[in-house]
Amino acid sequence: MKLRLGIYNMAGTDTTKWWNRWWQRVGEPPVIYDSTLTAQSVRQLEKVLENRGYLHPEVSVVKTADTAHRKMKLNYKLIPGERYVIRSIDYEIEDSTINKLIFADSTKIIIHPGDALNRADLDLQREVILRTMRNNGYFGFNKENVSFVADTTLGSTDVALTMRVSNSVNERQQPNIFEKYVIRKVICITDFDPSSADSRDMIEVHDTVDYKGLTILYGERRYLRPGVLRDNILLNSGNEYSERAVDRTYQSLSRLEILKFVNIRFEPAGNIGNIGLIDAFILLTPGKSQSFSVELEGTNSEGDLGIAVGLGYSHSNIGRGSETFNAKLRGAYESISGNIEGLINNRYMEYSLDMGLTFPKFKAPFLRDSFKRKIRATTEINLSMNYQERPEYTRIISTLGWSYKWTERSSRTRHTFTPIDINYVYLPKSTNDFIDNIAPDNPLLRYSYEDHFIMRMGYTFYHSNKRQVMPWQRQPQRDIYTIRANAEIAGNLLYAISNIFAHRDNAHQDPYKIFGIHYAQYFKVDSDVAYTHIFDNRQSAACRIGLGVGYPYGNSTILPFEKRFYGGGANGVRGWAVRTLGPGCFPGSNSVSDFMNQCGDIRFIISGEYRLKLFWIVEMGVFIDIGNIWTIKNYENQPGGLFKFRNFAKELAAAYGLGLRLDFNYFLLRFDMGMKAHNPAIGQEPWPLLHPQWGRDHAFHFSIGYPF
Repeated sequence: MKLRLGIYNMAGTDTTKWWNRWWQRVGEPPVIYDSTLTAQSVRQLEKVLENRGYLHPEVSVVKTADTAHRKMKLNYKLIPGERYVIRSIDYEIEDSTINKLIFADSTKIIIHPGDALNRADLDLQREVILRTMRNNGYFGFNKENVSFVADTTLGSTDVALTMRVSNSVNERQQPNIFEKYVIRKVICITDFDPSSADSRDMIEVHDTVDYKGLTILYGERRYLRPGVLRDNILLNSGNEYSERAVDRTYQSLSRLEILKFVNIRFEPAGNIGNIGLIDAFILLTPGKSQSFSVELEGTNSEGDLGIAVGLGYSHSNIGRGSETFNAKLRGAYESISGNIEGLINNRYMEYSLDMGLTFPKFKAPFLRDSFKRKIRATTEINLSMNYQERPEYTRIISTLGWSYKWTERSSRTRHTFTPIDINYVYLPKSTNDFIDNIAPDNPLLRYSYEDHFIMRMGYTFYHSNKRQVMPWQRQPQRDIYTIRANAEIAGNLLYAISNIFAHRDNAHQDPYKIFGIHYAQYFKVDSDVAYTHIFDNRQSAACRIGLGVGYPYGNSTILPFEKRFYGGGANGVRGWAVRTLGPGCFPGSNSVSDFMNQCGDIRFIISGEYRLKLFWIVEMGVFIDIGNIWTIKNYENQPGGLFKFRNFAKELAAAYGLGLRLDFNYFLLRFDMGMKAHNPAIGQEPWPLLHPQWGRDHAFHFSIGYPF
């Protein structure tokens, strides 16, 4: 179906109207036959075949005109002929040192006798040699210094290939490609203006600092400490030139939020014998360090009016080390009407403060500077406080966290380590018997409103084989996988201290407390593996499998509510709304009590999805989800939720559905509609796939990003 052409034809001919222009832009105009473009296509097809080793292809085109419908049909006929094969390879390398360097690693030799003569392989070999040379001090080496000569014999498809590495491309070439280059000086200019300062002689220097082999030329202000610049510049005086070190310097400096532009230039600085000298200039352009924001909200809840104001502040260089400080203060008020007898407040009030401080380095004692420079971690400290006044209670929620984040050099693997994260909930006031009234026998609901304390440690791992497609690569990546894993543990240190000073034989019945508050003790692991196969630029298929387990022990008999798994939702089994599936065969209902009960300690899900680009930014998805959640212990309020291996298969829920997605490149909006296929809940129709009912079985989901 020519869907985009149909959309284009929906537009009117009057282009002064905006909706006609919009339909034309979303659609695709018809292609008008052009004989010159047809001839150009023939030449392009011949060139493609020649580049693949078919040196004498024949390409013809048969044109069939349909005058009645004003259409032209083109059939291209390709006869590639015999493919030319490399039978021998000779190497002409003028410099013996370069010759040894090229052949030092056999894995960097891409072309071998017996391979087809393929231009893409030749270009890839040139690129590999270029990177090898420039990472070993040969600053003057260029891709054009590597050339190939293919000698063919009449009547044969054998090719005698010669690879040449020489300086004959440009006899005046400076610097010399056969010289290794050593960095003489590393000079950092902190106030470089790329728009007006075409020459470094025009830069106004207010102060010059020499720090550990780095010369720093400051402008009007020292907005970055010398130590910060030294830690993030991987180029050193006396070292051989290395393009790898240049790339790592770019990556390190780009992590500094205060910098707007970073540029690195090199200039020849003479010779010492057969060794060339170059000076490295690090050109930095600072951006704005501070920003403010204001947010205003208004609400109307059945006639009760409310207002909220948020003030935000950000400083990207608060300690002259590109430390980023963020703070947000928010206040909200809403009036209430009706009978307030027996309540402690006659309004809704909320005050919150969120603060975060990010250091672009590994802030930890007892670690060597060389290790910190290698890891390139970011240290984050976060603090938040939330004060809530409700008619029934007053509650304070506080969190404090310290974490490290770093990415490996390939940028495909990311780590997050959180040595400490504290969550504290305190209810100083509540109406008489508030908790007993809302949750007389529901421990999960009670936990959400009781004082509690969580001190945890966690680790998150992410890895993907997705790579950036380079220009010399023959085709885009077809198979992509990602691995995500999380692990956390809480309460062990507090339990050990409590056990030393106040030993109890049964902490389950009489749990330990800190500051008079029961603290949680548990461990939790959660992982997902996703795989995507790309058929072409319009179609792909994706699947994923996810598994998670959480277990309370020691000072706890149940996982904290916010740490438990839930079923359904936009990223779960999409035939169910969020938190309406499971655990196990637990039937649930629409009540608040069952909403709190529909969570578990074990999670399992398998999903498959076919994705198709329709037109413009519009995509379609067809999906199947299978999974559920279970409890790891037999809880009274969750009958049927206990995991039993013999019931595993029959308690798996299944759903199918269609999705519509809008891909804006930077983000993707997703609209999914799921239908129940198998429902394990007691008292429900077990096979809605065979007996569908729209009102009972469907669920709509709106989210941002793909589900996996």
